[in-house]
Amino acid sequence: MKRTTIDFWVGLFALMGAAALLFLALKVSNQGALPASSTYTLTANFENIGGLKVRAPVKSAGVVVGRVTAIELDTERYMARVTMALDEQYRFSRDSSAEILTSGLLGEQYVGIASGADDKTLGSGDSFKITSSAIVLEQIISRFLFSKAAGDDNTTMEK
Repeated sequence: MKRTTIDFWVGLFALMGAAALLFLALKVSNQGALPASSTYTLTANFENIGGLKVRAPVKSAGVVVGRVTAIELDTERYMARVTMALDEQYRFSRDSSAEILTSGLLGEQYVGIASGADDKTLGSGDSFKITSSAIVLEQIISRFLFSKAAGDDNTTMEK
């Protein structure tokens, strides 16, 4: 009888641990979605989106104001078109800018919006005119290495 009581408590503890891990996994995985009825859609064109993914957050001043809903290639201009669903309570002026940022050194990428000063706001279906593409770490490193290599070849030793 003592053995079954211990087995019961160990099983209950393991079940509670699994439930806690599932809860944390859902909280961390960006499953909190904005209701479709209280959002409006904006688009932005970028030359390079890096590792931006659908459901990535859209932030302004560090506050999540929406989510990326679609990413597609504009075959006329060969730029990435990012579609975002923003919460209706957050409105941005027509001269606002959108850029792809990274949280931390190698963290997830998100769209950051810097508000402008225009009195007129962007409406559903509008597009950001001012955008800044993602900074790709590999490109920065290769540019640095190539510039160092080119600089070493052009220098002469003076005695």
